[in-house]
Amino acid sequence: MVEELVAAGVALASAGAVYAMAAARVVKQYERGVVFRLGRLRPEVRGPGFTMIVPGIDKLRKVNMQIVTMPVPAQEGITRDNVTVRVDAVVYFKVTGPAEAVVRVEDYRFAVSQMAQTSLRSIIGKSELDDLLSDREKLNQGLELMIDSPAVEWGVTIDRVEIKDVSLPETMKRSMARQAEADRERRARVINADAELQASKKLAEAAKEMSEQPAALQLRLLQTVVAVAAEKNSTLVLPFPVELLRFLEKAQQGVGGGPAVVQQPVGPAVQQPVERSGVQQPVQEQLPSPPSRLDAASGGADSGQD
Repeated sequence: MVEELVAAGVALASAGAVYAMAAARVVKQYERGVVFRLGRLRPEVRGPGFTMIVPGIDKLRKVNMQIVTMPVPAQEGITRDNVTVRVDAVVYFKVTGPAEAVVRVEDYRFAVSQMAQTSLRSIIGKSELDDLLSDREKLNQGLELMIDSPAVEWGVTIDRVEIKDVSLPETMKRSMARQAEADRERRARVINADAELQASKKLAEAAKEMSEQPAALQLRLLQTVVAVAAEKNSTLVLPFPVELLRFLEKAQQGVGGGPAVVQQPVGPAVQQPVERSGVQQPVQEQLPSPPSRLDAASGGADSGQD
């Protein structure tokens, strides 16, 4: 009798141990447990630690509450300004409602991935190429709102969405390179023009100062000659200032401005025939010129003295 009781106790203890092992569950710190009893969701969510369920009746499903990093495959689309691009992104999300994530959607990871791809293609079609390249922060916010709107009903919260890379066709890359080169050339020309303007103002001020002292221009010319000769060139180009030409012109006018020479008229010539070797040739005989007023005045003065 005693032996039967001992055997029954041992069997009961063994059955209890097996039952406890089958009912015991451990939920980790970053997990939450959702219990289904006979297929129906239990209202309480099991927290981290040790917990018990009814074996064969309850079913515990663990849900990860960590932030999940999900890469979005590259999506090819056409922007609003008709440029074909390939854009890939990454989505950071976490589960905030374990029961909703298990009950309302079959696989919340796959659902978030498909929603992210669809939203990414939609945001490509609504944006321009310049926005994709320069204004990514605004696009990230818009993409986050597009994904987060349906994900809230699934017990999932989108933490952040980032556009990783924008791939352009080779022809578009070359066009953008030419555009950037032209823009840099334009800015270089503007800078050169501004420098020329400033230099012209300084040169005008220097010319104004040199105009007051003509010797300064000669000294500047000699400095230029010395600077060119220092290079040991065989050919020397010497600039000739216009002011020097004007100075020489004025000097020449001053030399040629003496008293005028008075020319007296000469009387008419008389042709006389000359016989030479039987041929008569006309000979021009110059008649004496009539006395001029100066001669008459001098003659009158001489007669007076006599």
